[in-house]
Amino acid sequence: MDFEYGSKVRDVRARLIAFMEDRVLPAESVYWQQVHDGPPFGHPPVMEELKEEARKQGLWNLFLPNQRWGAGLTNLEYAPLAEVTGWSPFLAPEALNSSAPDTGNMELLAEFGTTEQQQQWLVPLLEGEIRSCFSMTEPDVASSDANNIDTRIERDGDHYVISGRKWWSSGAMSERCKVAILMGVSATGGDRHRRHSMIIVPLDSPGVHVRRSTTVFGYDDGPHGGHADILYDGVRVPASNLLGDEGSGFAMAQARLGPGRIHHCMRLVGMAERALHLLCQRVEGRVTFGRTLAEHGLIQDWVAEARVQIEQVRLLVLKTAWLMDTVGNKGARTEISAIKVAAPRLAVWVLDRAIQAHGGAGVSQDFPLAPMYAHARILQIADGPDEVHKLSLARRERDRHSGALPVSA
Repeated sequence: MDFEYGSKVRDVRARLIAFMEDRVLPAESVYWQQVHDGPPFGHPPVMEELKEEARKQGLWNLFLPNQRWGAGLTNLEYAPLAEVTGWSPFLAPEALNSSAPDTGNMELLAEFGTTEQQQQWLVPLLEGEIRSCFSMTEPDVASSDANNIDTRIERDGDHYVISGRKWWSSGAMSERCKVAILMGVSATGGDRHRRHSMIIVPLDSPGVHVRRSTTVFGYDDGPHGGHADILYDGVRVPASNLLGDEGSGFAMAQARLGPGRIHHCMRLVGMAERALHLLCQRVEGRVTFGRTLAEHGLIQDWVAEARVQIEQVRLLVLKTAWLMDTVGNKGARTEISAIKVAAPRLAVWVLDRAIQAHGGAGVSQDFPLAPMYAHARILQIADGPDEVHKLSLARRERDRHSGALPVSA
């Protein structure tokens, strides 16, 4: 494994860091003020300014490995760039057109979409003209087991009829969100991994009822279009809207979630770096009991432990990205599960200490720590809760130790 940056990555990373320092970080206060002053789930004007500048600087669609549609970077090449965007997770990913859930949906459309589907939906997504959502999780079942999904996708002549309720369809509250990729049950019998399909649902279709946004720790996620609760009440869409083959939904979900976890996990490393930076700045300038906070042994332990954990998780995520590039998602499934547990835990731990070091200011709007903490904490549930990933890890580890002593992981 060689994690040294190639010339292409060094060039893009240098331009991205400059963009973050010169444009994104200074725009944070403007962005949140515009969110506060604007309509619910509105679109802050400063974001369009950042998007325009990112395109000019060649920092657009960096996430997509498909050279026809994206930058052609491997997972390992994109990982350190995703980390940098984690310094400002609410601005930078969207400014670069590399924010969830659009990234995963664009990957699905690029890999499995028909020419017509790509022209109708992928191209405007790549251009940043529209947003999308991913409707998988349901409120009435334990969605950590995809086999519990109850929403139905039923063939009726030249159409499919969709009936069910979804929630946490992130982004769907925004007027810019025009389409959902929905996962549902298209066959009730047979192989449990061949019962699901994915289908493209325009959100202006009759029978689509976007009911409310579900908040995270009280944050309404307004600038990103909320986390929608959607009722699909007998929605009819053309059969040509089926994504991939009927029954291939489970496999496509796995294909979608693998790269997405690399993106999330490296952004979480970047969030931890930002939190550590803010922590160190805070403790140098605050005095308690005759000493700066930085001189207290407890604070020094936090700083040292944060550095150890950040380096560990970064290397684990880079190893995972390298494996995905060399042996594929299936060959990297152990590491993908491991980073999905390790990265959110890291970010939550460092952010928690940074908040504590800031005192009351840490939970106020004067610092980005509170919303970053809420964002990191939800990622211990989203894309599969930690417990499910640990279950998979334990199962594979037990299988690995069932015979002779394994030489290596």
